[in-house]
Amino acid sequence: MNRREPLVLDFDGSVGDLPGATTLALADWQEAIRFGCSLRTFRRLSGYLDARLPDEYGTVLMGSGDYHHLTWPLVERQRARGPFQLVVFDNHPDNMRFPWGVHCGSWVRRVALLPYVTHVHVVGITSGDIGAKHAWENYLRPLRAGKLSYWCMDVDVAWAARLGLAGAFHRFDDPDALARAFVDWLGQAPQATYLSIDKDAFSVDTARTNWDQGRLEERHAMAIIEALHGHIVASDINGEISAYHYRTWWKRLLSGMDGQAPVPQAELEAWQAQQRALNTRLLAAIAASSR
Repeated sequence: MNRREPLVLDFDGSVGDLPGATTLALADWQEAIRFGCSLRTFRRLSGYLDARLPDEYGTVLMGSGDYHHLTWPLVERQRARGPFQLVVFDNHPDNMRFPWGVHCGSWVRRVALLPYVTHVHVVGITSGDIGAKHAWENYLRPLRAGKLSYWCMDVDVAWAARLGLAGAFHRFDDPDALARAFVDWLGQAPQATYLSIDKDAFSVDTARTNWDQGRLEERHAMAIIEALHGHIVASDINGEISAYHYRTWWKRLLSGMDGQAPVPQAELEAWQAQQRALNTRLLAAIAASSR
């Protein structure tokens, strides 16, 4: 397999047919892994993937944003390419406390503490998860250690300055200003980069997901990907739209509390078509900017 060919981790069928891609069927893991799981279960999946994934592949598509914690082992598989930074498009910090293992909103801390990851930039946050009311839920260690930065809009983050964390928060009034500043920053400090895209960072006009969404548009993503030209060493995409009913009671409870919205069946096909067209454009841009 050419390493630029996409790889689909097919838990939920949401990615659909993708020309040239290799697909690994993982539907049997969906209930166990989706949204979150124990570290023991997660390690079992990581071992399963290690035994089946090729040494080289292109952008990994993993389906719903409920699987964003899969970025953690995918980053670990790139350790030989280190050191490198991680750039994450996401409407949420994914740095929240989850004491029962790992879930799609807690994995960033794990990656930020890896010695070969120089820094993690989470770009496009508008979620109240980084506001004062939820400050205690954020893992502060990677922010304090200078390994993690939030690039955000629409949220009052004044609390961070009171804790000496102002340098880890970059707040902007609109997505144009945020994208320009981040592109400028990338130009000043170019380095090898793992790129992870959760499409809930985008506006609903750009891509519909089943999470609360941010304000980035496709043009902002494309400008940032272009600014990474020649520096992307690996990448993944998630945030596909898929409908799923958890059998596990605590997943039903916590996903509802986290604002995960049900997917209207009447809209599902149109939303997935929108997502797949966007994937094609993102994959082409990432391929053009990859090493």
